[in-house]
Amino acid sequence: MPKAFPNEFREDVIRVFKESDASVAQVAKDFGISPSCLKRWLTIDERRSASAASPARTSSESEALREANKRIKLLEQENEVLRRAAAYLSQAHLPGK
Repeated sequence: MPKAFPNEFREDVIRVFKESDASVAQVAKDFGISPSCLKRWLTIDERRSASAASPARTSSESEALREANKRIKLLEQENEVLRRAAAYLSQAHLPGK
């Protein structure tokens, strides 16, 4: 089983790679890790930073979303009223009544 590296070490290696123009292989060699290990750490870091950035909506986006949800609810209620009215009117025009 490969040895586990401390999180601080991983963060330092990722930071050095991002700040330099060196290749993955060169940075991995400098720190004594395999290139595949560094690639895996970079992938994990990208996923973590992408998931941290996605929930952060601006207040204008949140407000627009709330307004859109209100409009959807109103339209659904109007649609239900029209559906019931159509059913009522179709029953009133049945022969035999």
